Amino acid sequence: QVQLVESGGRLVQAGGSLRLSCAASGRSLSSYCLGWFRRAPGKEGEFVAAISRDGRNTDYGDSVQGRFTISRENAKNTLYLQMNSLKPEDTAVYYCAADFRPYYSGYLLNKEDYEYWGQGTQVTVSS
Repeated sequence: QVQLVESGGRLVQAGGSLRLSCAASGRSLSSYCLGWFRRAPGKEGEFVAAISRDGRNTDYGDSVQGRFTISRENAKNTLYLQMNSLKPEDTAVYYCAADFRPYYSGYLLNKEDYEYWGQGTQVTVSS
């Protein structure tokens, strides 16, 4: 099993930037597809970004495309989400997710495809 712990969430003004981190323990992340999701109060969970095992392939939700960047450092067993040009509507709890896919070269878009989840980190964007 792999354990995931997010960090980096805080209160930030609109237009600002944040970098979230997701540190893994228990297993090497190099065999895992990784992703970020978020849930705002009163709303369904939303796909934010996904990345392949080697980091070469990524995808983003429409609402964050062009503003957020997902990346990973397998040597450090860490996933990142760089968030720029933040908007109040980005306010949510952000979760990282992992799924063991040692032979899969793509990425996963659906939360149902992920087995392991972190506890979440709160991002609040003030207007």
